[in-house]
Amino acid sequence: MPGAPSGTGLDRKLLAVGAVVVLGAIMSILDVTVVNVAISKLSVEFETSLETIQWIATGYTLALATVIPLTGWAADRFGTKRLYLTAITLFLIGSALAGTAWSVESLIGFRVLQGLGGGMIMPAGMIILTQAAGPQRIGRVMSVLGVPMLLGPIFGPILGGWLVDDVSWRWIFFINVPVGIIALLLGLRILPTDQPKPTKKLDLLGVLLLSPGLAALIYGLAQVPKAGGFTGAEVLVPAIAGAALIIAFVVRANRTANPLIDLKLFRNKTFSVSSTAMVLFAVAFFGAMLMLPLYYQTVRAETALSAGLLLAPQGIGAMLTMPIAGIVADRFGPARIAQAGIVVIVAGMAVFTQLGADTSYWLLGSALFVMGMGMGMTMMPMMSAALRTITKSEVGGASTSLNIIQQIGGSIGTAIMAVILSSELAERLPGGGDRGGLGAAQSVPPELREQVNPLIADAFGSTFFWSLALLAVAFVPALFLPRGKAPVDPESTADERVALPVG
Repeated sequence: MPGAPSGTGLDRKLLAVGAVVVLGAIMSILDVTVVNVAISKLSVEFETSLETIQWIATGYTLALATVIPLTGWAADRFGTKRLYLTAITLFLIGSALAGTAWSVESLIGFRVLQGLGGGMIMPAGMIILTQAAGPQRIGRVMSVLGVPMLLGPIFGPILGGWLVDDVSWRWIFFINVPVGIIALLLGLRILPTDQPKPTKKLDLLGVLLLSPGLAALIYGLAQVPKAGGFTGAEVLVPAIAGAALIIAFVVRANRTANPLIDLKLFRNKTFSVSSTAMVLFAVAFFGAMLMLPLYYQTVRAETALSAGLLLAPQGIGAMLTMPIAGIVADRFGPARIAQAGIVVIVAGMAVFTQLGADTSYWLLGSALFVMGMGMGMTMMPMMSAALRTITKSEVGGASTSLNIIQQIGGSIGTAIMAVILSSELAERLPGGGDRGGLGAAQSVPPELREQVNPLIADAFGSTFFWSLALLAVAFVPALFLPRGKAPVDPESTADERVALPVG
């Protein structure tokens, strides 16, 4: 097989592969944010409590956590193209069934089916792009894959709000059907065919430890807002059980010959440092993303659709810098661009630490634009840094590990920020501690709203300060990200290295 491509540009064939992968990823990520704005409507539609209906979101997330660890093994066993198309098919079937749901129980079940497909879409897509691009182009390719990560949180609430208000809640699921069919047809035609290379048996005990462990840990973290802290039994029992299973997996993986995920990857300094920076960034940034729509809806009384539109400047800023960040990371290394991105995000987020009840929308929009620019400069360079020294045989495990890290980091960040916000609100509002902080803020009578809103806004500002501090901590491991171009071994073959010819 020929060696890696000599050029470093993104040729037409690679861009076509990237377009197929991005289409599937957009469908998967949009679905999460679209559904979030429909939860209140669905609780009325099915005449059920918020505690029950939230399982359409929690069930999906738990299915994701369960299936992600299997992706690396499945890609080797069945071939990455076949795995990716299977994941799209599962997601498509789950979407069509969810749109026809006749009860809350059936909807939750179909959402779990969606999650089983959705959990494999992103890591399988990362494997396909990484193999097609090679280490010399990984930065730009990761920038392509970053587009849906940014567009989902921006356009999801806008699309979901419109569909729920003006069409039907069923279309938040049906809309995936035509997109999924297009992704399937294009994938069959465009994605390079790879032969299955089952190098190891499925680590069944590893699956039984890691998948339930991740699901239990994320479930426990998801209960934090409802419990009002980390000390409730509904939080501690599943979280501790999940952590114990994950620790048991780590101990066993270091002692067995062919573990589900090869933890020797973390002996690679570049991969380890990049992963650390990424998880700290995910905790801080995705925790902050939880608070932005809540501020607009709780303090400024905006609808879900309006809140989604007000978040758009962030996506615009990210789309401007992300392609440039990929080029810079490939040419000069990811260190400087990622470090600069963190500084830019901190500068934008500083505005939100000073939130008031009547802070100018122009100022907030400008701050979001700056934060988006920083996001575009940070996340994908960190991910490309983690993958730049990975061999072809390690790509599946590395992609799986990075997706697990991001999923757990985002869950932890959301839980931490929810607890801090609830605590800050409880301190400022009369009876806030009795009604869960946020519940008290949302139930303020209209005649008292003008008097209480400054207190609520101040609570949001204080919470953003904690997110800013956590983000600053991510700068420390970012100092150790690699500089310079990705290393190339002239003696390596395409069977040994990540890079594959794409035309």
